[in-house]
Amino acid sequence: QVQLVESGGGLVQPGGSLKISCVASGRTFSSYAMGWFRQAPGKEREFVATINWSGSRSSYVDPVKGRFTISRDNAKNTVYLQMNNLNAEDAATYYCAAAQLDWAGWSAGAYDYWGQGTKVTVSS
Repeated sequence: QVQLVESGGGLVQPGGSLKISCVASGRTFSSYAMGWFRQAPGKEREFVATINWSGSRSSYVDPVKGRFTISRDNAKNTVYLQMNNLNAEDAATYYCAAAQLDWAGWSAGAYDYWGQGTKVTVSS
């Protein structure tokens, strides 16, 4: 069983930056692929970014490419999402997810564990 706790969400102005984190419980964090998803009010949850178990491979949804960076620190059981040049379309609750795979990809169904989410608001 893995428990995921996100943090770092908040209010940011358009064009600003924010880094959110997700800490995982358990001693096998390094064996999980990790992902970030988001859900805006009235919309379905969507894939944002994913990273493999070692951090050597990552993938992003097109609208965030070049602006967001996913990374992980296996020694700290933590995965991060650095978000730059934020806009109104990025406002959502961001969820961390873990998959018992080396690589999980973009499908939510591939992930076994989910956090409770951290809210990101983009507004001036």
